[in-house]
Amino acid sequence: MSNEQQSDERHYDARILDSWNTNAAPWTKSVRRGQIESRRLITDRAIIDAVLARKPATVLDIGCGEGWLARALSRQGLRVTGLDAVPALIEQAKRAGGAEFQVASYEQIARGEFRAQADLAVCNFALFGRNSVEGLLRALPGMLQAHGTLVIQTLHPVIACGDQPYRDGWREGSWTGFDPAFTDPAPWYFRTLESWVRLLRWHGLRLIELIEPLHPLTQRPASVIFVATL
Repeated sequence: MSNEQQSDERHYDARILDSWNTNAAPWTKSVRRGQIESRRLITDRAIIDAVLARKPATVLDIGCGEGWLARALSRQGLRVTGLDAVPALIEQAKRAGGAEFQVASYEQIARGEFRAQADLAVCNFALFGRNSVEGLLRALPGMLQAHGTLVIQTLHPVIACGDQPYRDGWREGSWTGFDPAFTDPAPWYFRTLESWVRLLRWHGLRLIELIEPLHPLTQRPASVIFVATL
């Protein structure tokens, strides 16, 4: 990758972080009031079920946001640590309690500055970048116990692609359909299904299950869940 491309990648990653710092308060409100229909109807339950199906005792919730998933898993008897790069979201998570929470960026995790091991790591709609995500995945095998599992839920590429070409690349974000309090949407790196599978394999992870939760009203995939093991 050229110096110019590396600079562009850092710019995109900085915009993602800036956006989430800006929108921490409205995001917390939307999640806690159940304002996001797809989450309320299907994707929240889908990620909880996918994690519980692996029967972990310890979980790392990476990109935990305001902590709803960590709390939900803790209520099932799991020991959960939530990590997020946005201090305001971690502060909201700590106020609500129910799990352990810590500020940690993907870059810090990639550099080995956060050391912990768990049976399972989960990333729920939390992988937006390119280089930052690849760095995180390189570090994850060292954070999982033997035969540990990674569970990722993300936008379904076939649905999220829209009318644009079906190939990897940066896309501009949008808060369409969200509360007007949201501003400065974050860019995100689009990956095809093939690219996601290849990305996992490159980082020592073997895909063992692919789940496509269907939206109960549209009967179209609301997301895709990758379950991979070391």
